[in-house]
Amino acid sequence: MRYHSVEPAVFLERPNRFIARVICGGREETAHVKNTGRCRELLIPGARVYVQRHRNPARKTALSLIAVEKDGRLVNIDSQAPNAVWQEALAGGLLLPGRPEAAALIRREAVFGDSRLDFYIEWPEVRGWMEVKGVTLEEQGVVRFPDAPTERGRRHLRELSRAAREGWYAAVVFVIQMEGVSYFTPHRQTDPAFADALEEAVRCGVAALAYDCTVEPDGLTIRNSVEVVL
Repeated sequence: MRYHSVEPAVFLERPNRFIARVICGGREETAHVKNTGRCRELLIPGARVYVQRHRNPARKTALSLIAVEKDGRLVNIDSQAPNAVWQEALAGGLLLPGRPEAAALIRREAVFGDSRLDFYIEWPEVRGWMEVKGVTLEEQGVVRFPDAPTERGRRHLRELSRAAREGWYAAVVFVIQMEGVSYFTPHRQTDPAFADALEEAVRCGVAALAYDCTVEPDGLTIRNSVEVVL
């Protein structure tokens, strides 16, 4: 996926979870932060960031903060990007573990049980459900999710577990919004209930998948599969 009108900037502060103050083109401006997560290890005063400039006069802010450099690694923090880049990869013929064919049908935001899951997928002989989670938390090459407790995430795992028990293909996909990481593991310290729910989902037959991404200031692309350690 690609962004238009991307400019480098310097992060100053984040007054609340929705906006940040940055210096862009020599001027201090307000940018919308496209991620309501904490991102404390990323959004540090003085960090080099990348913003997208919008030309829509109806917007409250002309800028959206989409990526940040951390220790020489570029991290995309756009919370809407993982679903878009995952759909792009599936539509491009990405083969998943245990699935020898590319997806024949990809439908976004489909209802299963009491939840709206990110994807309903059909292969020639199999139908299934997927939920996608974006991952931006990294420490010494290990990436984790979530960075804050998520009841919504736990509910999605319960629905995927139900789907697997009913005979559907079911998968949770962790899209790591950076490249060159060692492995993915649930962030048990932050949300032990999510970690437990993920382990239970895998026992029920849900596939736990993780992929890193090639990140550019103006783009994001699914790169390679990453080991999942529970």
